[in-house]
Order: sequence, then C-alpha cells, then structure tokens
Amino acid sequence: MVIVTGAGGGLGRAYALGLAAEGAKVVVNDLGVGTHGEAGESKGAAEKVVDEIRAAGGEAIADTADVADWDATRETVRTAIDAFGTLHAVVNNAGFVRDRMFVSATPEEWDAVTRVHLRGHFCLSRHAVDYWRAEQKAGRPVDARIVNTTSGAGLQGSVGQSAYSAAKAGIAALTLVQATELARYGITANALAPNARTRMTMTAFADTMTALQDAAFDPYAPENTAPLVAWLVSAASSAVTGQVFEPFGGTIRIAEGWTDGPTSPDPGRALTAAEAGDVVAALVAGRAPAKPVYGAG
Repeated sequence: MVIVTGAGGGLGRAYALGLAAEGAKVVVNDLGVGTHGEAGESKGAAEKVVDEIRAAGGEAIADTADVADWDATRETVRTAIDAFGTLHAVVNNAGFVRDRMFVSATPEEWDAVTRVHLRGHFCLSRHAVDYWRAEQKAGRPVDARIVNTTSGAGLQGSVGQSAYSAAKAGIAALTLVQATELARYGITANALAPNARTRMTMTAFADTMTALQDAAFDPYAPENTAPLVAWLVSAASSAVTGQVFEPFGGTIRIAEGWTDGPTSPDPGRALTAAEAGDVVAALVAGRAPAKPVYGAG
C-alpha cells in the first residue's frame, strides 16, 4: 500500500499507474494546483487517476490534502490505513516552481517553493514514520520505504531557480539523514532526480522535452521512471538506502554526491591569508571538474 503525492499528472501519475499495475494499492494524492502553485487548474486530477487505476482492475483512492499541511497529511496516513489496513511506502513527488532570477526573487516566492518541497517532504513522511515506529514497538515487523524527489537542479543548481534548487538540495540531504536515522525501524529512504517531461520541465525545457516525443522510444516519457519507483518500494530493495538515482530513459545513474576532495597538507599552524589563497588555487586546480549549473553560459 503506497501513498503517491502529486499523482494527478506527470511523473506522479506514471508512478501511481505503474505501482497499481504491479499490484499495489495506491492513495493518489493531488491538491489540484497549477505549475506555479496557483489554485483551480486541476481539480479532480486525483480522482481521474483513481478512475484509470480502477478501470484497469486496480485499487486506489483519491486524496486532495496539501502535502505541506501537518494536520491534513496526518489524515492522509489515517485514511490510507483505514482504507487498506496498512501502509508500506510513501512516494514524495508533489511540487511546483516559481522560476525567477535570484536578484528578482521575492520572499513570498521563496517561501512558497520551499514550503511545498521541503515541508511537503517532511509532513507526510513524518506521519508515516510515526505509524511504522508504532508498528515496530507493537512487535510487528516493519519493512517500509520512503522515496523522495530531488532534481538535477538540487544536485548542481539551475539558473533562474534558486529557491527550487535550494529546496531540492535540501531534499537530497534529508534523504541521507532519513536513511541513517530510520534504518533501526526497518525503513529505507532513497531519492530520485528524474529527467522527464512534466508540466514543470516543459516550462523551462520545452524544446528539448518535445524533440523526441514522437520517436520510437521517447526517453523523456514519465513512464520510464515508474519501474525504478516500483522496485524501490518493493521488498527486493530492502538493502538499498540513502541513495540518489538519476533515471533518464532506459538508463539509471547513481549520484555520488558530496565527498572529500583534494586536501592540503597540514603545516601545523594557521595559514596567512596569502597562503590560504595559494592553497585554494592549488586545490581548485587539482579537483575533478564540477558539473556545470543548468543554464550557465
């Protein structure tokens, strides 16, 4: 039994349909907002996906909770358990963008983006973890999954998306902490940085995203990522946690993330400012080239 957020379209819809096809019971969560978080664009989106799942013989219910609402997401977890008797996984996918150059960004835009992504990843997962901990304390074995959604923007930055990039970077770090802290309860946590055609990516990369839409194999189709999600929420993935995956088309790349790079020798004393500059120059020259920020000239 899996809760998928932002499942009214794009990647979330593909995940919900793919999980149902694999036999999972699915709570299809979608608030029904537009690409920039505006209300009223997609009301009924969750219900439409539920209808698709049921028409194919699967089991699903709709949920329209705001993923960043603490009390509403508690009810989402309760509803899932009441409907299906248990909860095995949470797939955090919901989000939107407010593209803006940093010099033009407003506090309201910043707060809206970080709220839906960071707080949205926190609230639902926290309530799910409360349930799983209670199950373990009651002597019932737990083998649960959290699948988060970061982004290439979070792993390397993206011009015009400072709030989105910061939030997605936070989600990658959150995943590492969850994996470490929650292992004792039988819970794994992994993250995806998908490269797929969605409402959000189409606003920024429309030309790239549509170029191969009619090809024999469309690498940007959201459905390509669904099998990885299905595997990550399955019992077969129990030994894999704390990883960030970058799926694209039929490929899967695993991100190595921040790790120790070149280090200067310790002179046994504090450096002068000039010495620090010389050391930094040598370290920068000796490190592996970083991936460029998306959109950088």
